[in-house]
Amino acid sequence: MGTLVGHMAPGVGFVLIGLWHLFNTIRNYAQSPWDFETRPWFPTKAKGKLKYMELYLIMFGSSLSIAAELFICPEKHQPLADDWSIPSEHLNNFEHSSICLFFLLYATVALCASCLRMQVPSGLLHVLAAFAFSQELLLFHLHSADHMGLEGQYHWLLQLVVFVCLCCTLLEITVPHSFLVALIRSMAVFFQGWWFIQTGPCSMDSSIYTNRL
Repeated sequence: MGTLVGHMAPGVGFVLIGLWHLFNTIRNYAQSPWDFETRPWFPTKAKGKLKYMELYLIMFGSSLSIAAELFICPEKHQPLADDWSIPSEHLNNFEHSSICLFFLLYATVALCASCLRMQVPSGLLHVLAAFAFSQELLLFHLHSADHMGLEGQYHWLLQLVVFVCLCCTLLEITVPHSFLVALIRSMAVFFQGWWFIQTGPCSMDSSIYTNRL
């Protein structure tokens, strides 16, 4: 995630999902404002497996990110040292992978519950999504704890957006008919992706500068 591709790829994913949620949230509210209810994910109008395109995108993106962080990008393509310890230079890889793991878990449970028609408790998927956002918020806070100046400021903006995602996701459990909460959460997901896209070129420039030093 510390490279240009590592920022752009998840950024595009968050932007697409954010726009998809914005579209469906506004459409559902416009069609039936009195019966509006928030949803953790939205199926497509297509029949068959294409109905779960959003969940497939989350699962594919999360799995690809985990593979890139642990087995593609690390030196010698393995995350652990010869003594099975975690090298300090690979700690960020494990941090980013743990974030993706929670999103993968959320999407997998949502897909299984829908395909198998399981009666999951109300709000369970929102809780799993909240766990993913809380993990993301915690690790990005610890990741940027020693950042100063401009870098610290734009990492603070990311934490703010993730915090909004977390709060709105939890609020949707208690106020499932709130259009405003669902709208703000969808916008926060979009802006989280936009943050990654905008900071992608900055990460490339900083890595070049570090190599020159």
